[in-house]
Amino acid sequence: MPGRDRLDQCWKEDRPAFGLWGSIPSSLTAEIAASVGVDYVCVDLQHGGADEPRMVAMFSAIEARGAVPLVRVLYNEPWMINRVLDLGAAGVIVPLVGSGEDARRAVSGCRYPPHGVRSYGPLRAAMTVGSADPERLAAGALCFVMVETRAGLDNVEAIASSGVDGIYIGPSDLSLGLGREPGHGGEVLERAITRVREACAGAGIVAGMHCNGGGEEARARAADGFRLVTIGVDASLFGARVAAELAAARAAS
Repeated sequence: MPGRDRLDQCWKEDRPAFGLWGSIPSSLTAEIAASVGVDYVCVDLQHGGADEPRMVAMFSAIEARGAVPLVRVLYNEPWMINRVLDLGAAGVIVPLVGSGEDARRAVSGCRYPPHGVRSYGPLRAAMTVGSADPERLAAGALCFVMVETRAGLDNVEAIASSGVDGIYIGPSDLSLGLGREPGHGGEVLERAITRVREACAGAGIVAGMHCNGGGEEARARAADGFRLVTIGVDASLFGARVAAELAAARAAS
């Protein structure tokens, strides 16, 4: 399964896979990120700027530099999941999953009958997986679901045992769901994060974490046991670096 091999190797060795969230609709920025050593780039269709043609171009650029292309789909709809997998995503991250039933719906979009509802038509997937065999295609598709609501947290153990490959935490929305402001979840958020991580460990699946604080936060989350760790969002990192350099330039003048 060439498409996801790099991530599987990380997890086989019990080390974290570090990646970037791709909200900028550009194959060039995706390629630059992949070229500096991230293990994956997740193209964000939910809140990012990419459309389908740009997404495919980003996949090609990511793959060309040896990283793994993932996608956050817009919603938990099997046809959306089916589409991005056929176009070459090595896996999906599905938002707003609030129950075991929701999670099984996401999984079904990644698997062919009799195990799911995915329709057969692996346009690019056959190339990225290296086979047109339905079993290998299904095995090559990673399915992560996001716990980012109160309902998701309340049902996290059922979600973890639903057949997903992992759970990915969206801390901003989870903070909102817990009655806190994004970025200010405090101990309430940290207890929720611990519960999700422990549910993943109990089910033997991968715990994923979206970091807004950059590399230091990502390192700390990896030390806690998270194994799919996003170091930041491309647009935010770009903006922060430009702002810092601009401040330095103005201070010098």
